[in-house]
Amino acid sequence: MAVSKSDRRIKIKRGIRKKISGTTNRPRLSIFRSNTGIYAQVIDDVKQVTLASASSKDIDPKSKSANIETAIAVGKLLAEKAKAQGISTIVFDRNGYLYHGKVKAFAESLRANGLIF
Repeated sequence: MAVSKSDRRIKIKRGIRKKISGTTNRPRLSIFRSNTGIYAQVIDDVKQVTLASASSKDIDPKSKSANIETAIAVGKLLAEKAKAQGISTIVFDRNGYLYHGKVKAFAESLRANGLIF
């Protein structure tokens, strides 16, 4: 039986989450992407709280598509929010997505705006 793309991503995601975890000093940044949006949040897994979040809907609420330019803008917005909270170092959780396209543009935008991972 063939495995669907979403099942494959979830299997990869579980493997990643076994290895990484966010702490108070170094929270986890989790990204979710769809055809219509990009969503990211900085999470402290010890306290189980979201410290900062940003999405493509924060930038343009009426947008029906997410592209690389949107990913860069969301990365910049999230980096600014994280810095305001005093967060400079994170653990990047790509959530089972391949590191290319929107995910790579998002990560490079975070690095360009001062987050270290």
